[in-house]
Formats: sequence, C-alpha cells, structure tokens
Amino acid sequence: MLKIDVIRNYLKQPVDNTSLIIFRMAFGFLIAVESFGAIMTGWVKRVFIEPEFTFTFIGFEWLQPLPGPGMYFYYGLMGIAGLAVMAGFYYRYSMGLFTLLWWGTYLMQKTSYNNHYYLLVLLCFLMLLVPAHRNASLDVRQQRVAPAMTCPRWCREIFKWQLLIVFTYAALAKFYPGWLQGDFISYSFSAKSGYPLIGDLLQKEWLQQLVVYGGIAYDLFIIPVMYGPRTRKTGLVVSVVFHLFNSVVFGIGIFPYLMLASMVLFFPVASWRTKIPGYRVLSKEQNEANISKSPRRRESWLLAALAIYFLWQLWLPVRHYFIPGDVFKTEEGHRMAWRMMLRAKYGRVHYEVVDKNTGKSWVVLPREFLSQKQAFKLGGRPDMIWQFSQYLGRKYAEEGKTELKIYARAECSLNGGPMTPLIDPEVDLLTVKWNRFGHNEWVVMECECE
Repeated sequence: MLKIDVIRNYLKQPVDNTSLIIFRMAFGFLIAVESFGAIMTGWVKRVFIEPEFTFTFIGFEWLQPLPGPGMYFYYGLMGIAGLAVMAGFYYRYSMGLFTLLWWGTYLMQKTSYNNHYYLLVLLCFLMLLVPAHRNASLDVRQQRVAPAMTCPRWCREIFKWQLLIVFTYAALAKFYPGWLQGDFISYSFSAKSGYPLIGDLLQKEWLQQLVVYGGIAYDLFIIPVMYGPRTRKTGLVVSVVFHLFNSVVFGIGIFPYLMLASMVLFFPVASWRTKIPGYRVLSKEQNEANISKSPRRRESWLLAALAIYFLWQLWLPVRHYFIPGDVFKTEEGHRMAWRMMLRAKYGRVHYEVVDKNTGKSWVVLPREFLSQKQAFKLGGRPDMIWQFSQYLGRKYAEEGKTELKIYARAECSLNGGPMTPLIDPEVDLLTVKWNRFGHNEWVVMECECE
C-alpha cells in the first residue's frame, strides 16, 4: 500500500505545463488539417458518399454515413473543433466534440482502417482528461479558467506511456519471417519504383534491409531514448528522419507529424514560455492559488481508472495469441494491436447465391456493388467477407428472395506469396454469426507467411 501511495504522490506532483500547452496547439492544428484535408482530397467522397455499402465495425451497423452532403458538414465540424482545440476555445467542449465525431467516423467505416486512426481515438480520450487549456488559450483570456503554469505529472506521462505501448508492440510484431526476410518491404517498395527521385533508391536491397532492421530498432528503443536526458536530442533527430521518410514513402497522413509533435512532451521547455503567444507567466504564489481552485478530489479515482485503461491497452495487442489460427491469415485480433505496416494482402473473392426454393444459383462479384478500394480490402479480410454476405442477404430479401444460401469462394496472398483458401466454401455465411472474441471455424487458419 505504501508503494501505491508513493506512485500516486509522484504522479500528482506538479510539473511545468509548457510542453502540454504546445502539444495542445499542435494537436488541434493537426486534427483540423486531417479533417479539412479529408474533404479537399476527396477522401470523404470516396469513402462515405460514393459507396453503396459501408463496412462498419461489426455491431455498429446502425452508425451509417449521413445522406447527401452530410459527411462534408460532419468533417467540416470536426475541422472547426480542431481549430478550437488549438486555440483553447471552450477546450473541454471542442475536444469532446471532436472525440465523439472522430470515434463515430472510426467505427463507421473500416475499409480505410489503420492503426493511426485508432491511436488518434486514444489520444483524443487522453486529451479530454488533461488541463491543456490552462494557459495560452482563449479560455484563459476570456476568464473561463484560471491560468496555471503547472499540471500534475500524470498529465504528461500518460501520453508517453501510450506511445511506449504503441511502439513496443509495433516492434515485437515485426519479429516474424515476412518482415525479417524483407518480404513486405520488398513487395511494398516494388510498387513505388516510379516515385520521383527516390523510386530507384527504394529498390536497393541495402536500403530495404535498413528499413527492416531500422524499423524494429526505432520502434523498440525510441521511447526509452527520449526518456534519457542525454539521449533525447539524438532521438529527436532520428525521429525527424524516420517520420519524414515514412511520410514521403508511405503517405500516412498526419501520423508522422503527430508523433513528432509528441516529442515535445519529453523535453524541458519552460524557457519557451515567453515565445508562446498569450502564455501568462505567474508568480509561484499566483500559480499555487489558481491551482488550488481546481477540483482535485476525484484525481485518485481518475488515476485508478487510467491504471485499468493501460492494463487493457497491454492486453489488446496480445489477444490474438489466445485465438486459434494465424492472425496474418484470419485477421482475428489484428486490429487495435499496433500491427503496423507488416503485410500486404491481395485476395480474390466471389459469392455463390443459391435459391433454396428453386435450386437456381448465380455468382455475385463484389465489384458490382463496392468501390475499387472496398473490393480490394474485402479479398483478404474474413470479417468483411462475412459482412458483405449479410448485406447481400438483406438486399435480396428486399426483392422478395428470402430463402437463400450464400457461399464465399475466397483466397488470398500474403506479401506476394501463393494464393491460399481463406473461407470454407461449403459454409452458408447466412447461417453463421461473427465471433468477435474467438476463432470463426469457417475461416481457414493456416497461413503461408514464411
């Protein structure tokens, strides 16, 4: 019990909040860029407006894109909320609004799922908990909150712990033959040979090996390096090179820049206070007086809840070890596990629909109903194959065809390897349920991922 008290007191200890204020500004700017950029690049149109059918997370089928131009307004509102976060304008409300809307758009579609979108959900949740608006904000200027120059230590540490979990699990996931032998990198870089200036360089074996082993080393050691006072500057330089390379080569949106912005949380930047527009420098007495006005009674309960949260974060990435089958093949336990940029999957799938009353059957090609990207993703993901079969069942039921059987003929390739069966072709997908927490027996378990 004494050790718990020591830890609790350590986490409650007041520390300089300058880095948290800077991170809030960068975070708000980047989520605004993400939101407005999704509109301007046509991403919202391609993902939400054009498709006839949207792959939601299973269990959230009720969460559908808004009709007409609704999703443009949806993302526009997220962009405005991001700018409000950056300015610290009604911070709790604007951060809460963005969190709710981003969580909605995350659950609303998974064709474009990536771990970075999931990470943004978690960072938004953490940002809601911290007083990142207690200085250099419109909330302070308009006297909605009293200014402060400190915050409890946990307000900075929770972001570091989250990143430690992300990068550590990302590194450990790379210890499999498909990554270590360079299969994924070689396969991925071969499609980028036409890139200006760097296309030919990406085909060099030495560079691919550098990416393979450098990626593991970076993910495994970057957070411990950033914790070290003598090594964090080197870590920052390496991070700039690493994330800019990823941004150029893989085109992964704001994630590289969000990670670079988070580096400020590791540095003592109190001397930057005077360079931050609107930052109010207080005397020690003024700061303590303002801090004392903040409600602190629930802080211990919040720390207990955060302990449970981080235990859950430690569990999710390893849950696939308790599910039969190879996660590379079945995808069961793949999402929310920081299995980032590990494999490239290509699949082929078509459906055989059988009318039980007449015995007649016909073939359905997903491309007849789905966008090109949806059809491509569908081929290697059993849950999406199952979801689309349910969609077909509902669609034909609306036409009066209610007595049907639907079979999927699916096979996929991992990292350019041979095509192997993915779904049991003898199972009527309309008669099975999706098991969220275990293995689905009709999904082929074996995977040739050597």
